[in-house]
Amino acid sequence: MTKKDKKSFNQSLAEWKLFIYNPTTGEFLGRTAKSWGLILLFYLVFYGFLAALFTITMWAMLQTLNDEVPKYRDQISSPGLMVFPKPVTALEYSFSMSNPQSYKGYIEDLKKFLKPYGSEEQKNLTDCRNGALSEQKGPVYAACQFPVALLQECSGVNDPEFGYSKGRPCILVKMNRIIGLKPQGEPRIECVSTQKARYLQPLVAVQLGFGTSNPKEEVTVECKIDGSPNLKNHDDRDKFLGRVVFKIAMRA
Repeated sequence: MTKKDKKSFNQSLAEWKLFIYNPTTGEFLGRTAKSWGLILLFYLVFYGFLAALFTITMWAMLQTLNDEVPKYRDQISSPGLMVFPKPVTALEYSFSMSNPQSYKGYIEDLKKFLKPYGSEEQKNLTDCRNGALSEQKGPVYAACQFPVALLQECSGVNDPEFGYSKGRPCILVKMNRIIGLKPQGEPRIECVSTQKARYLQPLVAVQLGFGTSNPKEEVTVECKIDGSPNLKNHDDRDKFLGRVVFKIAMRA
């Protein structure tokens, strides 16, 4: 048969059958059982070694981690501020006193946020008297209780509607946690209004007092960290560093 002659279909089929299994030599796919056994043994040992190396590496890395404190942290010098309830639009609140559905979502969000601060949820935490702080070395760490009663009228205990039905809405302001940060001085959160409006500030809860004579009122509030020389409240590259600005619009 010359090179130009084409093999018939039966010839090609016979060659494929012989390649798959050769009864004369006992080869399967061109290799004997011994050859296949050596290849399988090689890959079994090879991938077994890789799996063992990966397992040992992960185990060694996990030994360097702490369940309470992350190993690597962001290089942020000052904490940012967050507000609750979460506004529907970007840091703007709008509701009507005469329409409970307009502020129902705000109330539910506040209740959900304050649920972990309940006395039952905090019964296993440490009662830190007079706000006394202590540096902990680990490996076991203790967390202090935060009595929700400190929020006074914004705790939701006496007023489950957080003042929204009375035109005195509560906004909770929370400072983000930075592990290892030791504030200097006496840090506090101060909130000021850029427009005329009355407000109360029980700790980190801001309660606005709108007048009932006007059909619609709108106010912008800025909260920032103050009283500590090593906590920043102004940064041109990060507008939320140590401060937060939000707007509330109320209709009668």
